[in-house]
Amino acid sequence: AGLTLSPALLTAMKTPPPSMPLAIAYMRVIFCALPSLYMYAFVMSVLRAAGDSKTPFYFMLLSVALDITLNPLFIFGLGPVPRLGIAGSAFATFIAQTVSLTAMLRHLYRRRHLLCLRGEELRFLRVDGHLAAALLRKGIPMSGQISVMSLSGVLMISLVNHFGVDTTAAFGAALQIWSYIQMPAFAVSQAVSAMAAQNVGALKWNRVNRIAGVGVAYSIAITGSVILVLELLGARAFSPFLPAGSPGLTIAAHLNHIATPSYLFFAITLALFATVRSTGAVMLPLAIMTIALLLVRFPLAAALLPSYHADAIWWSFPISSALAAI
Repeated sequence: AGLTLSPALLTAMKTPPPSMPLAIAYMRVIFCALPSLYMYAFVMSVLRAAGDSKTPFYFMLLSVALDITLNPLFIFGLGPVPRLGIAGSAFATFIAQTVSLTAMLRHLYRRRHLLCLRGEELRFLRVDGHLAAALLRKGIPMSGQISVMSLSGVLMISLVNHFGVDTTAAFGAALQIWSYIQMPAFAVSQAVSAMAAQNVGALKWNRVNRIAGVGVAYSIAITGSVILVLELLGARAFSPFLPAGSPGLTIAAHLNHIATPSYLFFAITLALFATVRSTGAVMLPLAIMTIALLLVRFPLAAALLPSYHADAIWWSFPISSALAAI
């Protein structure tokens, strides 16, 4: 569906015409990479839930190192490697995730990891109706949160695209930076979720409270440190993503100054959501996320757009994120 609908989806997002061929090329390769991306995320989640956070971390480092190495190779070409342009960046991600996934599975089976299925254990792959129902009851609202975040991102990009290629490029560069800002908060929230769930199971509620508090503190400290570094760097933080002299550099530095502090609130929200979800309560986090991102962020930005132009979009991020945290 993604391969077929890429042009229509990008048109609906009001992608500037000069960017359309590049966006289609990138998007189609990423859709081909989705099976590996999903399986990779699944295996890492299972390992973390079982208390093994080191193995996913090591293989994530491998994936990132491969991605960084292969990106320029496939974008610009070298020797027998063809020049693929922007599609090369997506292809590098595809290769990095697939190689890392394969290496991780091989490592787990060679180490005879407790969670690996062998021989007669393959019967556990049969669907258990009760377990499947429980997974659906909890999994659909939890995946709904990711869907809400993705839909919010698409809606915000459709607003950004009104302001032309330079603003779109600046926002794209900011999204790259923000993905790294979010990583520590996501990592802490995953640790909080696993640890809190184990202590909920042991009925040690005082430890659940402590885990939530420490998780919030670590999220604020790590995310705040990254934001501070970005503030000090200013436009230089975006130089790896935008060419020297590009008007997008000034726009990116400006929007970063307004919008990036929202990730402090986002980090708090993730840690608290993780604690709540560990008890099996999944609907309230979904409701809060829906209100903040779909009923506040996008309508607020759209309503203020005529008066404040692109700044309306940038200010909608900290306002909606603060609301979600509160």
